Amino acid sequence: MTALLSNVSVPWSTAVGLPTTDCPVNVTAAAQEGLGSGQSLAPLCTLCCCGFINRTLAVAFMVILAFAVVVGNVVTLTVFVQTRQSRTPQGYLKVSLAIADMMVGVLVVPFSVYTEISLMVTSAPPIWYQGSSISPATSSSLGGLLSPWQPCMLIGPVFAGCTFVSISTIFLMTLERSVAILRPLHKDALVTRRRTLLLILLSWAASFLLALAPLIFSRNFTLEYNECSRMCNYTPLMLGSQLPPDANILLLFPAFDFTLLGGTLAVNIVSFTSIRRYSRKRKLLAEGSLSDGGGGGGAGGGGGCSHRPSFSDIKAAKTIGILTFAFTASFSPIAVFVLGNVVGYTWCNFSFLAFWILTGNSCCNVIIYSVRDHRFRKGVTLLFQREHSHPHGEKS
Repeated sequence: MTALLSNVSVPWSTAVGLPTTDCPVNVTAAAQEGLGSGQSLAPLCTLCCCGFINRTLAVAFMVILAFAVVVGNVVTLTVFVQTRQSRTPQGYLKVSLAIADMMVGVLVVPFSVYTEISLMVTSAPPIWYQGSSISPATSSSLGGLLSPWQPCMLIGPVFAGCTFVSISTIFLMTLERSVAILRPLHKDALVTRRRTLLLILLSWAASFLLALAPLIFSRNFTLEYNECSRMCNYTPLMLGSQLPPDANILLLFPAFDFTLLGGTLAVNIVSFTSIRRYSRKRKLLAEGSLSDGGGGGGAGGGGGCSHRPSFSDIKAAKTIGILTFAFTASFSPIAVFVLGNVVGYTWCNFSFLAFWILTGNSCCNVIIYSVRDHRFRKGVTLLFQREHSHPHGEKS
């Protein structure tokens, strides 16, 4: 039996050995004699991960998800663009979040659908499918063979960058609402449209720079389509049977994610603590006004003075808290997958669930807006009313 050199394609952790898995994982295997001839074997994949029924169900799920993500975020963008009340710092942040989510539905998910259908229809995978999983030094010793251009070099950074944009945008939305809750008198002075737009541009630039960091600062990484996750993932180029010395650069990804998510949760805790304290004061004032008779009406009204956060600010803060909870819940399986990979386990079926639960979060925001934001619901209603009123107007 020939010894296999396997590396696991994961998005933000280093490759590790594979002791046991719940099903044979997607590895890029190169047999020793294959390396000697300058060729490598196709990724190992078995029925439980890559069977026809499995692929068919996965493609159906991806198509439905792509449709939901695109339609939902197009509606969100249309409502925020056409509604004047939405042209606020919070509205700009929601537009940024919707654009990042829609890019996932337009580019990332359709590419996975195309690849899965290609693997089902054709007997041989696309020429770019496997990519190069050997180091540049090994490649030069094999006669300098060049692998074809890998579409994952575009799709992978787009997915990673949009994920980072979503995390950073939710963090900025949380900060904006915390200022409105904790410093309502200074909200308009601190949170301006210009500053918000600048922070949005910086978050996009920093997110995509971080997504490209393994390719910019190292030559020991590539991006390959992983048959387990059905995603384009970063893959360290093996130096013989060893990982490259700079493989730990991928730890920048979870460090960034967990730092921003932790900061977002901390800010939400402070904001909700202030909201709860304020609600108790209003309740006490209301009870006092009832006991004192008519003289307490002013005190009861004093609870709603300008130095207190408005009801709309409190409701918006709760909505963003729900957004944060939803994103954290969808990101948690990825965290579990990364920790398991660091320990030494890689789960094929679980990797699919982890990555696509995170992808599915791209269509959750419009659902949350529809349930929590009455202005958004009103904007959607007006949008569809306009579409139905045009034909009648033309007839008349």
